[in-house]
Amino acid sequence: MRYRAHRGRQQKRSVLSYPGLLIGALAVGATGGMTAGDLLASLTGGSAGSCDIKGNVSIDTGERIFHVPGQRYYSQTKISPQYGERWFCSEFEAWAAGWRKSKV
Repeated sequence: MRYRAHRGRQQKRSVLSYPGLLIGALAVGATGGMTAGDLLASLTGGSAGSCDIKGNVSIDTGERIFHVPGQRYYSQTKISPQYGERWFCSEFEAWAAGWRKSKV
Protein backbone atom coordinates (compact mmCIF):
# COMPACT_ATOMS: atom_id res chain seq x y z
CA MET A 1 0.00 0.00 0.00
CA ARG A 2 1.09 3.55 -0.53
CA TYR A 3 1.62 5.88 2.38
CA ARG A 4 1.34 9.63 2.58
CA ALA A 5 2.80 11.98 5.15
CA HIS A 6 0.39 13.48 7.65
CA ARG A 7 1.99 15.85 10.17
CA GLY A 8 5.13 13.78 10.41
CA ARG A 9 3.35 10.41 10.55
CA GLN A 10 2.82 7.81 7.86
CA GLN A 11 -0.82 7.18 7.01
CA LYS A 12 -1.91 4.01 5.24
CA ARG A 13 -4.17 4.55 2.23
CA SER A 14 -7.10 2.22 1.68
CA VAL A 15 -9.10 1.29 -1.39
CA LEU A 16 -11.58 3.97 -0.27
CA SER A 17 -8.91 6.57 -1.11
CA TYR A 18 -9.53 5.70 -4.75
CA PRO A 19 -13.30 5.95 -5.33
CA GLY A 20 -12.93 5.33 -9.08
CA LEU A 21 -11.19 2.03 -8.39
CA LEU A 22 -13.90 0.98 -5.97
CA ILE A 23 -16.71 1.95 -8.36
CA GLY A 24 -14.95 0.12 -11.20
CA ALA A 25 -14.55 -3.01 -9.08
CA LEU A 26 -18.23 -2.91 -8.16
CA ALA A 27 -19.24 -2.49 -11.81
CA VAL A 28 -17.09 -5.43 -12.88
CA GLY A 29 -18.48 -7.47 -10.00
CA ALA A 30 -22.05 -6.66 -10.97
CA THR A 31 -21.54 -7.72 -14.57
CA GLY A 32 -19.63 -10.84 -13.58
CA GLY A 33 -22.24 -12.11 -11.13
CA MET A 34 -20.17 -11.36 -8.02
CA THR A 35 -21.88 -10.37 -4.80
CA ALA A 36 -20.66 -7.74 -2.33
CA GLY A 37 -19.38 -10.61 -0.18
CA ASP A 38 -17.40 -12.03 -3.10
CA LEU A 39 -15.85 -8.62 -3.68
CA LEU A 40 -15.05 -8.29 0.02
CA ALA A 41 -13.40 -11.72 0.05
CA SER A 42 -11.33 -10.88 -3.02
CA LEU A 43 -10.17 -7.59 -1.48
CA THR A 44 -9.30 -9.21 1.86
CA GLY A 45 -7.63 -12.25 0.33
CA GLY A 46 -10.11 -14.73 1.79
CA SER A 47 -9.82 -18.38 0.83
CA ALA A 48 -11.31 -21.68 1.93
CA GLY A 49 -7.99 -22.64 3.51
CA SER A 50 -8.36 -20.03 6.26
CA CYS A 51 -12.15 -19.67 6.34
CA ASP A 52 -14.32 -22.03 8.37
CA ILE A 53 -17.87 -20.73 7.92
CA LYS A 54 -19.88 -22.98 5.61
CA GLY A 55 -22.36 -21.43 3.17
CA ASN A 56 -24.99 -24.05 2.34
CA VAL A 57 -27.94 -23.87 -0.09
CA SER A 58 -31.08 -25.62 1.19
CA ILE A 59 -32.22 -28.43 -1.10
CA ASP A 60 -35.87 -27.90 -0.09
CA THR A 61 -36.17 -24.11 -0.33
CA GLY A 62 -33.05 -22.83 -2.11
CA GLU A 63 -32.42 -20.59 0.90
CA ARG A 64 -28.78 -19.61 1.49
CA ILE A 65 -27.79 -20.46 5.07
CA PHE A 66 -24.38 -20.29 6.76
CA HIS A 67 -23.13 -22.51 9.59
CA VAL A 68 -20.39 -21.59 12.07
CA PRO A 69 -18.21 -24.05 13.99
CA GLY A 70 -20.00 -25.40 17.05
CA GLN A 71 -23.49 -25.24 15.58
CA ARG A 72 -25.59 -28.41 15.56
CA TYR A 73 -25.28 -29.30 11.84
CA TYR A 74 -21.85 -27.77 11.14
CA SER A 75 -19.95 -31.07 10.94
CA GLN A 76 -22.63 -32.67 8.75
CA THR A 77 -22.74 -29.77 6.29
CA LYS A 78 -20.79 -30.40 3.08
CA ILE A 79 -19.86 -27.63 0.65
CA SER A 80 -20.62 -28.27 -3.03
CA PRO A 81 -19.46 -25.26 -5.11
CA GLN A 82 -21.32 -26.56 -8.20
CA TYR A 83 -24.58 -25.79 -6.32
CA GLY A 84 -23.49 -22.28 -5.32
CA GLU A 85 -22.25 -23.30 -1.88
CA ARG A 86 -19.09 -21.70 -0.54
CA TRP A 87 -16.84 -20.86 2.40
CA PHE A 88 -16.84 -17.54 4.27
CA CYS A 89 -14.16 -15.97 6.45
CA SER A 90 -16.53 -14.06 8.74
CA GLU A 91 -20.20 -13.90 9.65
CA PHE A 92 -20.26 -10.34 8.32
CA GLU A 93 -18.97 -11.51 4.94
CA ALA A 94 -21.71 -14.17 4.76
CA TRP A 95 -24.38 -11.69 5.80
CA ALA A 96 -23.13 -9.09 3.29
CA ALA A 97 -23.41 -11.72 0.54
CA GLY A 98 -27.08 -12.25 1.43
CA TRP A 99 -26.85 -15.44 3.50
CA ARG A 100 -28.55 -15.94 6.89
CA LYS A 101 -27.17 -17.72 9.94
CA SER A 102 -28.51 -21.19 10.76
CA LYS A 103 -31.07 -21.14 13.55
CA VAL A 104 -29.76 -24.38 15.09
